[in-house]
Amino acid sequence: MPWIFYAAAGACLLAGMMNAIQAPTNASLVSSVGSPLNAALVSFAVGTAVLLVLALAMRVKPDLAAMRGLPWWAWMGGVYGAFFVTVAAFSAPRLGVAFVITLMIAGQLIMSITLDHLGAFGVAERPVSWARLAGVALVFAGVILVRRS
Repeated sequence: MPWIFYAAAGACLLAGMMNAIQAPTNASLVSSVGSPLNAALVSFAVGTAVLLVLALAMRVKPDLAAMRGLPWWAWMGGVYGAFFVTVAAFSAPRLGVAFVITLMIAGQLIMSITLDHLGAFGVAERPVSWARLAGVALVFAGVILVRRS
């Protein structure tokens, strides 16, 4: 396999690890900033500042002409992210980080398989298969096992 596969796979694994750290980190903000919504706001403000510094350092500029032609749904990523971070900050101290993350992964898989099957939002169409459904079932089994422990 080409090196880019391994680099992308490693980056995805690292991003997943950081995602798990994000829930308790943002939950710890709640006590200082007053609510999960405020914690998400602080998290996004810090993330925006980091991205701005990186964009300036790398001299990456948005293509404003191309941005005008985007469909409405292309602008919604921040909405999903805000919901995700707020729910994680609220739920992690109440349900436990492992349970929250396994539930979120299960939800991500359900939506991912649906998007792949439909070829939605410009992704390549990949039909639902028994193997993919079995993978989701195994993740749900993991949700149950994590909850019971």
